[in-house]
Amino acid sequence: MLTAIFGGFLAGLGIGLTMRGGASLDGTEVLALYTLRRSSLTISEIIMGINVIIFSIAAFHFGIQNALYSMLTYVVASKTVDYIIEGIEEYTGVTIISAESERIKHKIANELGRGITIYKGERGYLPGKYELHTEVDIIFTVITRIELKKLRDIVQDEDPKAFVFANSIREASGGVLSRNVAH
Repeated sequence: MLTAIFGGFLAGLGIGLTMRGGASLDGTEVLALYTLRRSSLTISEIIMGINVIIFSIAAFHFGIQNALYSMLTYVVASKTVDYIIEGIEEYTGVTIISAESERIKHKIANELGRGITIYKGERGYLPGKYELHTEVDIIFTVITRIELKKLRDIVQDEDPKAFVFANSIREASGGVLSRNVAH
């Protein structure tokens, strides 16, 4: 088990550094780079898909246990490749709907140092209270995964009833964001 996990990490580290440098190790990376330009999948998702097919076929010849250990190795490797190529600072888009939007906007801009975008909206329209609704500022910001806890704490302190949802962002550039270009 440890061999599969640490082997996957070291393999992913090597593959990621090689691909970040603009080279490839074998045919799966070449196919992944070719497919990357024509799809919305990440390099590691493409490599993982190819390897799952290969390991599924290998399971019939070498046994299911060996194939599952190999899949575990490549799951770890693919996450490591993601971190190496995409960076640790994976961006997250966060939308906040709150009656206390002014205080939350102020803290996001001044404490987190992040830009915000405001959408004008209406809140309410609840079952049994459909007629009750008020105008509200809908806050949208892009933060790193590391900043997510800090943002949740800010929102919780200002408005525990705020509606908050977050989505991973595969690609972001411009504004106050800086991002390394992979290929």
